[in-house]
Amino acid sequence: QVQLVESGGELVQAGGSLRLSCAASGRTSSIYVMAWFRQAPGKEREFVAAISLSGGMTSYADSVKGRVTISRDIAKNTVYLQMNSLKPDDMAVYYCAAPRGTLRWQYAASRSLYIYWGQGTQVTVSS
Repeated sequence: QVQLVESGGELVQAGGSLRLSCAASGRTSSIYVMAWFRQAPGKEREFVAAISLSGGMTSYADSVKGRVTISRDIAKNTVYLQMNSLKPDDMAVYYCAAPRGTLRWQYAASRSLYIYWGQGTQVTVSS
């Protein structure tokens, strides 16, 4: 089993920055990809970014490209999401997720492939 714990969500003004963290524990050797998704009230959970833990390949949703950076610290089993120039549309609960094993990179944004999920961290952006 794998446990994922997010942190770092808080209230921030539009235009501000925030860094989210996701710490993995348990059978972390079975994790090859980690990703961030988000869910706003009344909307479906959507992909934000993903990273391969070995090669550092990254993938981003078009809505966050250029404003968001995903990174990892393998020694700490932790993935980060640096978000800059935050907008009210970025307000959501942000979830960390990991699939079982690896996946084809072109499917990194496919929510259905992720089986491990954290409890989420709330990001609130005031305009």
